[in-house]
Amino acid sequence: MSWTAFSKKQTELLRWWVPGEENSGCDGIICDGAVRSGKTLCMSVSFVSWAMFQCDGVSFAICGKTIRSVKRNVASPLLTALREIGFDVDEKLSSNLFYVSCGGRKNAFYLFGGRDESSAALIQGMTLGGVMLDEAALMPRSFVEQAVARCSLEGSKLWFNCNPEYPQHWFYREWVAKREEKNLCYYHFVMDDNPSLSKKMLERYRRMYSGSFYDRFVLGKWCANEGLVYPFMSEENMLFDVPDGEADEYAVSCDYGTVNPASFGLWGRYGGCWYRIDEYYYSSRREGISRTDEEHYDGLCELIGDREITNIVVDPSAASFIEVIKRHGKYRVIPALNHVIDGIRQTGSALKSGNIRICRCCCDAVREFGLYRWESGGRDIPVKENDHAMDDIRYFVATVLDRDEEFPVAFAAER
Repeated sequence: MSWTAFSKKQTELLRWWVPGEENSGCDGIICDGAVRSGKTLCMSVSFVSWAMFQCDGVSFAICGKTIRSVKRNVASPLLTALREIGFDVDEKLSSNLFYVSCGGRKNAFYLFGGRDESSAALIQGMTLGGVMLDEAALMPRSFVEQAVARCSLEGSKLWFNCNPEYPQHWFYREWVAKREEKNLCYYHFVMDDNPSLSKKMLERYRRMYSGSFYDRFVLGKWCANEGLVYPFMSEENMLFDVPDGEADEYAVSCDYGTVNPASFGLWGRYGGCWYRIDEYYYSSRREGISRTDEEHYDGLCELIGDREITNIVVDPSAASFIEVIKRHGKYRVIPALNHVIDGIRQTGSALKSGNIRICRCCCDAVREFGLYRWESGGRDIPVKENDHAMDDIRYFVATVLDRDEEFPVAFAAER
């Protein structure tokens, strides 16, 4: 691991618990702020260092949104760092556990994922000397409160780390806003607090986000979404002509509807960029007559023409339409990943960076970009209107452009 001199704030995070430091009497710590600000690695190293200074033969917990994310984002870099600074580490990651030894002391660190309400049962019944919750604002309240309740040993401390969400979020209201009455110290990070990021990388991250996502992920603010979801799409330079020639690869994304509109986008990859080069958009309300699954399939085939399609990504709730595509045995179909807020963030970044481009001929997509808005009231929920092309674009980004190595795939086969 390549180390860079720590910033002042990172150094304070590493040392806050040391006896004699200003905040050493606090019962825990909250770190929030920008992405890539260096808070996760510093907090995890500080957490283990405190545990080894404080205890011997004690169990601790490190929690993330999922087991996979906590292993990838926390455990993997942490274990490398611990070995480099002189700790002995015995990995049992298949059992979601590792042991750390130093100076005759040995403690156990368990890994947990707080994906949903049922996750609280995983940690229930344990007795812990401390807990570190990475991505705390993404976990259900029941899991966080159950993890906190497990820290009943004398001298135990609570460690919270997260990126901001909206101001009415339960973690902000119950923990960040009440940090003084809960006797927690607080550190707010911005990207400039991470000295390992070059000026070029800082500028890259600043270009990636817009609106409230820029305020949250770059400036580290707890702010509400409001107005248009993609306000930058009103700029003329965000729309493009269809490139000349044949694409290197073609794909289709589908948001399926019978009463609601059905929106299919045809994508072509030219070089390293995907263009939405054509669309099928059918609204039964606008046309005055509904279409069957087979009629929508005919529209899909007309959209594709004689092009060779790599994937068709379909709204995962459209089981009957997925079955129709599979039954015809002509195309490969993939149920789309459908995490709305993550997908919107990924789509915004892809549009801003130019990884995807919308062609002017996609009239209904262009129209929806000018209408797709956040609900009022401060929660991260887009209005369920004028969102059909928006959904098919989001499915494409989340499932094809940002596809994960473990996404589910269903293959069409001739019978």
